Amino acid sequence: MAVSRTFKLLAAGGAVAGAAAAVAVAAGPALRDEARRLRRLARPLGVPPVDAPLPPPLPPGQVISLPGRGEVFVRDTGAPPASGREDGKVRPVGGAAAPPVLLLHGWTVSADLNFFALYGELAGRHRVVALDHRGHGRGLRPRTAFALEDCADDAAALLAVLGVDRPVIVVGFSMGGPIAMLLHHRHPELVAGMVFCGSALEWRESARERLLWRGVSLVEVALRSGTGEGLVARVLREVVDGSPELEALEPWVRGEFHRGYAPDLAGAGRALSTYDGRRLAEEVDVPCAVVVTTTDQLVRPEKQYALADALAAETFTLDGDHVAPFNRGPAFAKAIGAAVDHVNAR
Repeated sequence: MAVSRTFKLLAAGGAVAGAAAAVAVAAGPALRDEARRLRRLARPLGVPPVDAPLPPPLPPGQVISLPGRGEVFVRDTGAPPASGREDGKVRPVGGAAAPPVLLLHGWTVSADLNFFALYGELAGRHRVVALDHRGHGRGLRPRTAFALEDCADDAAALLAVLGVDRPVIVVGFSMGGPIAMLLHHRHPELVAGMVFCGSALEWRESARERLLWRGVSLVEVALRSGTGEGLVARVLREVVDGSPELEALEPWVRGEFHRGYAPDLAGAGRALSTYDGRRLAEEVDVPCAVVVTTTDQLVRPEKQYALADALAAETFTLDGDHVAPFNRGPAFAKAIGAAVDHVNAR
């Protein structure tokens, strides 16, 4: 792609997409497919919908104060029915109540955006708790720089406030994976098992990854300047074009994206760019499972399999990209549910 075409992308409102496409092409032919996807992303937008931002069915939510940390928004399904699932397919192992499940969401989104399709799948047999990480959704807004370690400590503090008195199965999607690993490292007594999806041990080993992470500062500029609105709209268009049944949720999704705090979103990107969980993996002594998103372009499948190998984890596959929690909701919920059942059985 010529430089002039890159400037046309920027002028069209796809500032981040255009800049990332230029980086992709500069890196060589191996990234041409991504450049083409980004060109498609930068097509002009139509008139945005004006419908009410009505959410899908969600568990009860509340704002909870974490002592010495601040306020965080939390979803909590409460205890499940004593008999497990009503259809009888899955019962608590050995007759004991199934452990609670803690959901840790990915970068730039909220817990609801990441897990709205999953809550119901798990709530029939587990207590399910999900929080918005700092700077994301309705999470904490501290003045300190974003750190994945702080997110892990936030989760630990939340479990204490909620009175969760037994170890939990932690489900981490994308950025939630490193937070889960750090929660196990810093608070091992709280973790009974872990499930990962769309996640990796590190995001910095290849030249491709290092080049793409250089665009994090552009993400912050776009979000601060308002150009990020166009980027969100373009991503949503790509998702909805392939899943028209989601069109009614577009106003809600757009609103959820804009709850994030630009400096912390960029800070989270920088934290991910330096994260390396290979030494943490050596410490893991609980059962794990990895759900591999097989067409993922952000976290390539080979990175996800490397995570599974390092953890000696069982693998499950989900035919979907990094947006599978949104546009392949039922399949995402089924795959995560099967992985949680596997960890619970072990």
